[in-house]
Amino acid sequence: MVSSPEIVAPEAPLPHNSASCAPTTSDTSAHAPGHLGELTQIIDPQLVDSVLEETGAREHRVRLLPARVMVYFVLALTFFENSSYRAVWGKLTASLDGISTARPWPAASSLSRARCRLGSAPLHRLFEILAGPVATRAQSGSFFHGLRVVAVDGTTLSIPDEKAVTRHYPKHGGERLEFGYPLLRLVALVECGTRALVGASFGPDTTGELGYAHRLLPHLNASMMLLADAYYDAFDFLDAVTGTGAAFLLRSTRKRRPTVRHPLPDGSYLTTVCAGKYQAGRGYGRLEVRIVEARMTVTLADGTRRTELWRLMTSLLDADRYPAQELIALYHRRWQAETCYFSLKSTILDGRVLRSRTLSGLEQEVYALLTAYQALVHVASDLVTARPGLSAQRVSFVVLLHAAADQIVAARGIVAANPVTLVGAIGRAALACLMPKTPRWRLKARVRKRNSKYTFTAGKHPRTSQAYTLRYEMIKEDGLDKTNVS
Repeated sequence: MVSSPEIVAPEAPLPHNSASCAPTTSDTSAHAPGHLGELTQIIDPQLVDSVLEETGAREHRVRLLPARVMVYFVLALTFFENSSYRAVWGKLTASLDGISTARPWPAASSLSRARCRLGSAPLHRLFEILAGPVATRAQSGSFFHGLRVVAVDGTTLSIPDEKAVTRHYPKHGGERLEFGYPLLRLVALVECGTRALVGASFGPDTTGELGYAHRLLPHLNASMMLLADAYYDAFDFLDAVTGTGAAFLLRSTRKRRPTVRHPLPDGSYLTTVCAGKYQAGRGYGRLEVRIVEARMTVTLADGTRRTELWRLMTSLLDADRYPAQELIALYHRRWQAETCYFSLKSTILDGRVLRSRTLSGLEQEVYALLTAYQALVHVASDLVTARPGLSAQRVSFVVLLHAAADQIVAARGIVAANPVTLVGAIGRAALACLMPKTPRWRLKARVRKRNSKYTFTAGKHPRTSQAYTLRYEMIKEDGLDKTNVS
């Protein structure tokens, strides 16, 4: 069989039924809409092309909607959640001279089919490449005694109520009645301080958070410190975390009644947690941990007061090197994961239901959401690198998102300036609107307007955010050690 000679794309725009050929630099009219404004410098066309090759998603002939363009289009949908397909296409081409008028706009159905052809694998691979910690050793709030602090937690995203979706993401309900939207459960590993995504796993909410958290264990190593909520104190999970070499600090559920085996000078004590069932060849697994108990009292500006008992469990057994007071203050950084979810669900999605109506489309959309978020985190990281002493927590994610969207519409910063600088238009906008220097301890109104499973907390949280004083009392054998934090 004689192979046909390579066909080179002509300078003029290719017809829709053009012969098979590989994309080249002369296909400018076909590939020009493929950009993400200034974020194109982070997710550059060479990276996208490599991902398409690796995942086998590159087209075999140059189309009106090439695969590279569709990757950027799917990412752009994240920045314009309230816009239709054609409206987002208009934003991508608004500032491209001659492109918006020289070629007809694709129909919404064409864009939908092109998304289906692309699949979720390229976006999944893009996220894997961008995901990971970004903090340097000089970054405040990201390290504890040399250990990189990360937090794991879960949340849910509402997805369309479609038959093609509910067969995999079942709705909630009782024996007779179903209610609400189907839910997608997302569990992420977040770097504290920068709120960068180290890894993420998601699927139906019929699987609990621990099931997805186990999939994130390969991202842990001996240089990390894992923070988690009480739900994660299962022996199997803690044993698996210990197996990665990472340390952990989390809340213990009230069901545990630890026995004081060895009191320590700072008021904490050593004990042993055991597996709930016998394992052949191993017996009942045992894990030595350290318990820190404290009574937390929050007093709001309006005089409301709430007291809780915290029982923290950690694998850091050395009380001299890791004092209990420092561990109590460290645990509060766990809320960085909640802040990350707030950025994803409230800032980017603005509380909306995901738009995709197929299983593959949902997976593609979620990975695009995570990739766009991580790209903005990289911009914040560049700012911290360019401005020594600046904390990443002072960089407003809302400003980053809006500035990036503006650059997409303006089609500016697609190619890096000469000389290359770490601070571009997005960074300058963020520097002009920095958050206050004094970090705030997390306290926000937790009122849900939809049907909630947290009905037992009704009336226990304020409806508006308030200033408050946090007081914790270490529970010791010889009395209480009191500390106030405003």
